[in-house]
Amino acid sequence: MAFADINGLKIYYEQHGDGETIILLHHGFGCTMMWKDVWPALVAAGYRVVLYDRRGYGRSEQGSDFSEFYVSDRFRPESVRELDLLRSMLSLDSFHLIGQCEGGVIAVDYAVSNPAAVKSVTMSSTQCFSDVTMVEFNAAKMPNPFSYLGRELRGKLAAWHGADRVEAFYEMFRSYGGAYGTGVFDLRGELRSISCPALVLYPDRSFLFEVEQGVAMYRNLQRAELAVLPNCGHNTYEEQPEAYTRIILDFLRRQKG
Repeated sequence: MAFADINGLKIYYEQHGDGETIILLHHGFGCTMMWKDVWPALVAAGYRVVLYDRRGYGRSEQGSDFSEFYVSDRFRPESVRELDLLRSMLSLDSFHLIGQCEGGVIAVDYAVSNPAAVKSVTMSSTQCFSDVTMVEFNAAKMPNPFSYLGRELRGKLAAWHGADRVEAFYEMFRSYGGAYGTGVFDLRGELRSISCPALVLYPDRSFLFEVEQGVAMYRNLQRAELAVLPNCGHNTYEEQPEAYTRIILDFLRRQKG
């Protein structure tokens, strides 16, 4: 366990293994603990893996203004800065990025703003664009409050984020904000600016996003591959971790020629 002091907040991170670096970016409900079935296989394949809890998630501090930060235009650029400060602290010259859902948005933003640092980017279950505001989208997709979730899911989220803050955090997430924002969301312009190799990894049965979202991402990237996981729900890393890591490792090997 380790904490970095970033912008006056304690940000939790882990490092495992040696070799080329892969940085894992969790989704909007997630934290480092969600990668437990993924990072060991990446390390076994000869990679150094860095994973961290973004501000307010998991074991990282929220800060007194987190609720305002969460719905502000600062969320995405400050998440990029947070990653860049962690990169500097760990003396990382370049690395591969893997982002799950909301983490994929941060990966895209970072690859656009820091192209020399990113060897490749993988986005799994990440939304490409919306036809309605994200407030409307979330209301339709996640209408039930925290108390309606199953006991197992509530327990997992409490273990990830702390029993004292998980319900408020969940209610905030299902309503608005974060990397997807509150208005109409569209990542296509940023995708067209990414110059490094990219992998779009998508499930065919996500409860949030249609598989056509993955195709749209693929179509808007310069140097992309598309892989669809059959009979798989939104949390690809959890439902099919072996296929998830195999597809990513095959993609990374192809980048080495």
